[in-house]
Amino acid sequence: MNSIKDQLSFYGSALQLRGKRNSILASNIANAATPNYKARDISFEDEINKISRNGPVRTTHNNHIVNNSNKSINDPSYREPLVASLDGNTVESAVEQMQFAENTMRYSTTVNFLNGKINKIMSAIRGE
Repeated sequence: MNSIKDQLSFYGSALQLRGKRNSILASNIANAATPNYKARDISFEDEINKISRNGPVRTTHNNHIVNNSNKSINDPSYREPLVASLDGNTVESAVEQMQFAENTMRYSTTVNFLNGKINKIMSAIRGE
């Protein structure tokens, strides 16, 4: 059985990643009019796999595609724009706003899961 710390640390790590991603996306939105600014992002799935030590999927055949991302959360990758801008800026406001809204919703959902887990633990401690 996992300890209480192990159960709660996953949600804490997820919240940290979501917060970091919100900061990156907010920076992209703030620099939407800055010439030559390159939109950045992190892959939540890759980062959470690093934290939870699940690692990448192992390949069992030579024709399988390997996707090893050795980038760290402090080294976000650049987002490829759907439509190229004349001033070299790769921020697409609609895309960034959608990503920001989705990430914020997932942050809120993670907080709700964490609250539910804490409430269950508190109920068990109280003997309810």
